[in-house]
Parts: sequence; C-alpha cells; structure tokens
Amino acid sequence: MAVLITGGAGYIGSHTCVEMLNAGYELIVIDNFSNSKPDVIERIQKITGKTLTFYEATLLDKEMIDTIFSNHEINAVIHFAAYKAVGESVEKPLMYYQNNLISTLNLCEIMDKYGVYNLVFSSSATVYGNPDRVPITEESPLRATNPYGHTKQMTEQILQDLFISNPMWSIASLRYFNPIGAHESGLIGEDPTGIPNNLLPYISQVASGKLPHLNIFGDDYETNDGTGIRDYIHIMDLASGHVKALEHVLVTTGVEAFNLGTGKGHSVFEMIDVFEQVSKKQIKYSIQERRPGDIAVCFADPSKANHVLQWSAKRGIYEMCKDTWKWQTQSGKQLIR
Repeated sequence: MAVLITGGAGYIGSHTCVEMLNAGYELIVIDNFSNSKPDVIERIQKITGKTLTFYEATLLDKEMIDTIFSNHEINAVIHFAAYKAVGESVEKPLMYYQNNLISTLNLCEIMDKYGVYNLVFSSSATVYGNPDRVPITEESPLRATNPYGHTKQMTEQILQDLFISNPMWSIASLRYFNPIGAHESGLIGEDPTGIPNNLLPYISQVASGKLPHLNIFGDDYETNDGTGIRDYIHIMDLASGHVKALEHVLVTTGVEAFNLGTGKGHSVFEMIDVFEQVSKKQIKYSIQERRPGDIAVCFADPSKANHVLQWSAKRGIYEMCKDTWKWQTQSGKQLIR
C-alpha cells in the first residue's frame, strides 16, 4: 500500500517515515527542504534498511502534485508540510496563511481528483489557545491565539467541510502537544536553525556549548516550582500515533480529532534537572519575564487516542532527554555509508 507523506524530511515527518517503512508501507515523500536537510532522506533509509520514493517539491505547485499522483497509485496521505514557528507567524502572517492553507487546498483538490480520500492531518494543540481547564480533551473550545495556530484551526474546519461535501472522506486530525527527543540511533532528530523555539533543543544546545544559557520565561507561575508545565511526548511515540491513525482512517469514514500527548505535565526546571542527569552538564539559565500569552499548565487528555486508535505514549522524560542528547552529540557526524 502506497502512502504519500508531505513534509517527510522534517522533524516529525522523518520519524514517521521510519515507523511507516518499518510497518511495511510503500512511501512517496515530498519535501522542499525549507525547514529540513536533504541527507535526512538518506538517513531514514539507512535506519530502516528500506527505500522510499522522494520528490523535492512544494505543495504550492499544483501541477507537480498532480504529476506525483498520476505517477503512483496512492492510497492515503499523511500531511505534515507547513510552516510551524509561532513567533515567525506573528511577524509574517500572510506568509503562513498562504503557505499552510493554499498547500492544503491544493493537496485536497488533487486527492479528490484521483479519488484518494484517506488523510491524516498534522494539527497542533495550539488550536486550543489558552484552555479553561486541564487536562485538555478534544471537546475543549478551539481558540488559537496566533497565525500558526489559526492556520491549523482553519484547516481542521476546511477538512470538516470537505467531509460534509463528500462522505467518502476519512480524516484524522492529530493535535500534538510538545514533541521532543530523537530516534534512538542518533541519526535523525530536531535540527532547528537559529535559537530554538522549543525547550529541549534549547537546553541541549546550551549543554553542548552552542548557546551560552537558557532563557526561562517566568518563574512565578502557580506551579510547584514556579515554571510552566507542559506535556512532552517522545517523537517516536508521536510517530507511532500516525501509523495507528492511518490504520484507523483506512477502515472508517468521517472526521475525527485526536490528542497525542502523555497526559502528564513536567515543569521547565524538572526538564533541566533530568537533562543535567543525562548529559552530565550544568545547564546555565537566566530568568526572564513571562511572554504574552504563555500559560501556567497545559497537558493532554489522550484517552480518546488510547481507546479509539489503541495508541499510548510509552517513553518517559528520561528517555526523551537521553535520545535528544545522543542526537545533539552525533548530529554533526557524517553519515556512515
């Protein structure tokens, strides 16, 4: 069975490609390397010992998408390709709306043309905005607070409308919480450019000496140690969730959203402490003022995914930190042929 993966060289996409190949699927992968590197494709194949078909392309090129669908008998799509930095989306909203929405519209139009109605969509917990209560369920109000989150929320609405127009569609929108970690091989992981937006890459770059210290935004929240609490999920657990979601959409119709998280929250200081244990490095940090819009506590209720998809997160924060540190210390090495 052939599955098209858009954005398959990215952080979440590449790890999902590994899980999909290991599960026996034939993969056609699209990426334009706007937020990834070409050698990731080779590393995916090295890890799995299997090959995939790759196209360097953008979903903004509708003719190219049409060509790919005409060249392959595609059964389903996992759609990752999107810009994803919250801060950048605030600075460049039009770029985010154009890329994230038009890419998805082009993809869905070509899928409909070729009668491919099975779709797993990479959404985000940012669609919830500032929740009224935790843990967050799929029934919590959707009220994104930035352009990136708005593109995810708008796309979910587009997909709902698509199903209403044609009940043959089967769509799973996966709302991720905080993916961290790396593949246990150390060959693929999160590789942000500039100062990382996410906590663990930031911590690991401080530990490796790439950055002088970690900025902690607020230590006066109403939590046990004053720092914000988030639901961190190992990237390989998240990747396995996509395999389970694909299995689900292949045998159902409709549109459903699923939270992918551990259901547990960990503070910034807790993550620093565990990373120091793993790396044997001291993490220097500086306390800054809270950022506008940041909240004290955010974690998932993943019970729907546990029950419907038969999926659950297996790895704890020690393993998340250990695999991140292995990736950080090995990522600069040349790929062994």
